[in-house]
Amino acid sequence: MEKIVSLAKRRGFIYPGSEIYGGLKGFWDYGPLGVELKNNIKRIWWEDMVYARDDVVGVDGAIIMNPQVWEASGHTESFTDPLVECKVCNKRIRADHKNEIKKHEKSHDKKVEWTEPKTFNLLTEVYLGTTEPKQKAYLRGEITQSVFVNFKNIVDSTSRKIPFGIAQIGKAFRNEITPGNLTYRSREFEQMELEYFIKPDEKEAEKVFKYWKKQRMDWYILYGMSKEKLRFREHASDERAHYAKFAEDIEYKAPFGWSEFEGIHHRGDWDLGRHKLKYKGPDSGEEYTPWVIETSGGVDRTALFFLIDAYHQDKDRVILKLHPELAPYKVAVFPLLANKPQLVNKARIIYDALKTQFHTSWDDRGNIGKRYFAQDEIGTPWCVTVDFDTLKDDTVTIRDRNSTKQIRVSIVKIVDWIEKKLNV
Repeated sequence: MEKIVSLAKRRGFIYPGSEIYGGLKGFWDYGPLGVELKNNIKRIWWEDMVYARDDVVGVDGAIIMNPQVWEASGHTESFTDPLVECKVCNKRIRADHKNEIKKHEKSHDKKVEWTEPKTFNLLTEVYLGTTEPKQKAYLRGEITQSVFVNFKNIVDSTSRKIPFGIAQIGKAFRNEITPGNLTYRSREFEQMELEYFIKPDEKEAEKVFKYWKKQRMDWYILYGMSKEKLRFREHASDERAHYAKFAEDIEYKAPFGWSEFEGIHHRGDWDLGRHKLKYKGPDSGEEYTPWVIETSGGVDRTALFFLIDAYHQDKDRVILKLHPELAPYKVAVFPLLANKPQLVNKARIIYDALKTQFHTSWDDRGNIGKRYFAQDEIGTPWCVTVDFDTLKDDTVTIRDRNSTKQIRVSIVKIVDWIEKKLNV
């Protein structure tokens, strides 16, 4: 994990938030490469979950909503974590994190006693207005509720018929007690979610749940996550969220253990029922409260696990074997020698042409070997090198990141060559 943390900062994927002032626990900034990785994840998710389907529309809800939303949804009373406090140093730890409690006990040279568990609400309070008393509100603890409170608006404005889904990507905030493992457990994070509405029928719910469970697992495998490091884990009845009738997590075998990063939840009619919203079938006239099957993934956790899974080391060579669709740069362009104007000028022409089609990196620092290594380390799938043969026959060398094999390709065919590789 230390190597991932080092790489993330050194190469501009993830920085500690407000680091020059000592940082703030649980908050992170994404650098030039990190924001590209995250944007690629979100773009592909949206294309696959919304654009590729006829039964899903999107929404983008406000981060701050009327506080009554959270009262109706049950978050003000049920969105809590049980904490115990060390009587030696007053450090608070979640009561269900047994390994962390044991580890903390070893840090003291005397017997540690703990307080009885107390519950702490995870919603982050904010106060609105310019004069006192200010209005108390909350930063949303999940992005889901803006879908539910807009359910009627969306049905009315789009004439959608059940079954259909509403997708959303956005920021959420939680008063996490023990942030840690880089971005895995943060106080500010991004979610990508689908709420899929169905008739209240157990057989239908079971079928749809299984369908989305398979769809989501297949998606991570399709984009390169190791199948053997993924698994489903069913929630026991005493660990389900207050809204869930049934729930399973997709977990990744991270350096810090099996860890959840997407949940598939059968939310039943909890949310629409609490908001007193119903659906009336336009053809049958039947009125009922729909059930919801949810897929809820963490963008930050997904990005972290793609980074961890892609990290490979071959002696002194570090390679991020990211799927080309996820890679921050699709291609890099080099002149063989930076001190030869004719090579630099030719390479610049190619670079200027490619950057209109793909996110393209330019690098003329150091020798060619170091440039290859640098691009391998940030996950760039292909490197285009302009050499003296290029000046003679208008061909370039294209090097593959994973295999290090090199081929000659005509300049006019570079774009087609990369597009075919991306479409494989």
